Amino acid sequence: MPTVDPFLTKLERARVAAKSFATVTTGQKNSALEAIAAALENNIEAVVAANALDLERGQVDQIGEGLLDRLALNEDRLRALAAAVRDVIALPDPVGQVVRGSTLANGITINQVRVPFGVVGAIYEARPNVTVDIVALALKSGNGAVLRGGTAAESTNAVLVSLMQRAISSAGLDGEAVQTIDEFGREGASRLMKARGYVDVLIPRGSAGLIATVVHESTVPVIETGSGIVHVFVDATADEEMAVNIVRNAKTHRPSVCNAAETLLVHRDAAERLLPRLARELIAANVGLRVTKRLER
Repeated sequence: MPTVDPFLTKLERARVAAKSFATVTTGQKNSALEAIAAALENNIEAVVAANALDLERGQVDQIGEGLLDRLALNEDRLRALAAAVRDVIALPDPVGQVVRGSTLANGITINQVRVPFGVVGAIYEARPNVTVDIVALALKSGNGAVLRGGTAAESTNAVLVSLMQRAISSAGLDGEAVQTIDEFGREGASRLMKARGYVDVLIPRGSAGLIATVVHESTVPVIETGSGIVHVFVDATADEEMAVNIVRNAKTHRPSVCNAAETLLVHRDAAERLLPRLARELIAANVGLRVTKRLER
């Protein structure tokens, strides 16, 4: 008898299940998303307990305070995740939307219509909240998802994926469309990059090194994401209070995350009016400033 490959079995399950997603109604997808949001809210203790195991392992492995903060999930963050899933429910369904079209001289009409990819693969690092984000967006757009969220978040991701699989199934859809391959480690990530025929597109999210590795080694089509540096631009017409609040929040709300501000650009016509206060606010929040020679004067 042929040897069963558990890695390919997971990918095959996602592929088969995702085929049914392409034809489900918006209402069915939204019902599944609401079930996911409710599952997150109703299983906070289970997720936090699994997350504690990952955090303990991360501390032993000395992964650093920044990664530990990205890794951490608590009740507030889980409720925010549930709210974000409900935000996806409110988005228009992209499947079937006509992007553009034209009518030829012979009367034939040609339309470009949005359709699902099929199975979306994702490789990311120590961000269990991303596990939920990706599944919610994949489901809304009629796709399955195969997730490699990193060994650091393996326990948390396992619980989250199990919850979401059951939630999707409770809404009458095939929960097998969502799979995690964290248990296969780095070898699983490498195999995912080569899984043509199982995965239709691969999205890396994380450091520049991670993204470069996926782009260069993958035989699956890749959607390349940015890796920084995150800029905030303050225009000459900016309201002072709004500018201060946005800049401070962009840098200090969660400095460890990948979309925390790293570069502040201020229009020259606003510099004298806004920069002194912006600098004071950032310094008061323990932000280190690296400024141009012009500002040093």
